[in-house]
Amino acid sequence: MAVETTAVGRPTAEQIIAQLTAEQNFALAIPAGLLAAIVGAVLWAAVVFATNMELGLAAVAVGALVGYAIRFAGKGIEPKFGLLGAVCAAVGWGLGTVLSDIAFLSHARQLPLLAVVQSLTIERLSALVSAVFQPMDILFLGIAVYEGYKFSFRYRLKRPASQPKTQARP
Repeated sequence: MAVETTAVGRPTAEQIIAQLTAEQNFALAIPAGLLAAIVGAVLWAAVVFATNMELGLAAVAVGALVGYAIRFAGKGIEPKFGLLGAVCAAVGWGLGTVLSDIAFLSHARQLPLLAVVQSLTIERLSALVSAVFQPMDILFLGIAVYEGYKFSFRYRLKRPASQPKTQARP
């Protein structure tokens, strides 16, 4: 896409925004975000299984991984890319939490991971999640969601200073 320039030889802000908008690919960002969430969750559970330590900071890494995957694949500048990053990071956090809880249970009971997975029902899984839930989990979820949102943008455009803020409704 050719970008016209101003008299000085530089493209205008509107032209740059139009070019960046044309390069976005939300349809590619969706599978990239979901795949990154799944990969991050599985890696998180693998670390828990290997070390017998549940690290909440892994949720932070899942959020960052999701955000960067969406940024790379989608090249987005619109808010929907950030929202996708936040949702995928939350999915990755949830899946990572459940998988790490299963891995931790498998290690604690000295059972093969697949045997524990096969024995789980919805009731048992919900009891496991309830038993190991800690208030700190909410903090890590929030951080993962924030990072998923923040890192999902190629560029975050700011409103020009000449453009007035919207007024609050009475």
